[in-house]
Amino acid sequence: MKPPFGSRATPRRRLRVRSEQIQSRPHRFEEEPLLYFAYDANIEPRQLKRVAPGAAFEFIAHLPEWKMTFPIRNGDGGLPSVHPEPGNTVWGAVFTIDGSDLEALNEAEETEGRIPAEVQAMDREGKRHPVVTHVMGGSPNGEYDPEPAYIKKMVDGGRHWKLPAGWVMSLEEHLEGF
Repeated sequence: MKPPFGSRATPRRRLRVRSEQIQSRPHRFEEEPLLYFAYDANIEPRQLKRVAPGAAFEFIAHLPEWKMTFPIRNGDGGLPSVHPEPGNTVWGAVFTIDGSDLEALNEAEETEGRIPAEVQAMDREGKRHPVVTHVMGGSPNGEYDPEPAYIKKMVDGGRHWKLPAGWVMSLEEHLEGF
């Protein structure tokens, strides 16, 4: 028997498939220009310019039904990744990039334990866009407190691009006590 529309069983099954698809087809981004969804330190303009100098801001968006965690151990804390999880949202900025910028982003993100993935971001008008972002490659081995210097870049980028105040404040909470 099929569960009723809107039941928790339907989204979970669909999200589980999306998660498997992300890991099974991480490098199929051939069309240019591409849309890149930045939620990590690359959302900070100077950081992104260093890695992908041709990136051009398009709009802010969110990944509905996705959650950001800090499962990648690094120096003074954890680095972020995103994964499907009902009831959550991850905000970021969307940029147009070309293939050489994507290649540079992939290399930089790989050093931090993330791989490219194609996901659907939603703009403020409710339109979905296929975007490239980066997610943890492999299985998480824990959840860490965010690395302060890294999260500071995320806060600065969130402020710069005028992400929702509640999202930026949730990032700033990780800096309290540092």
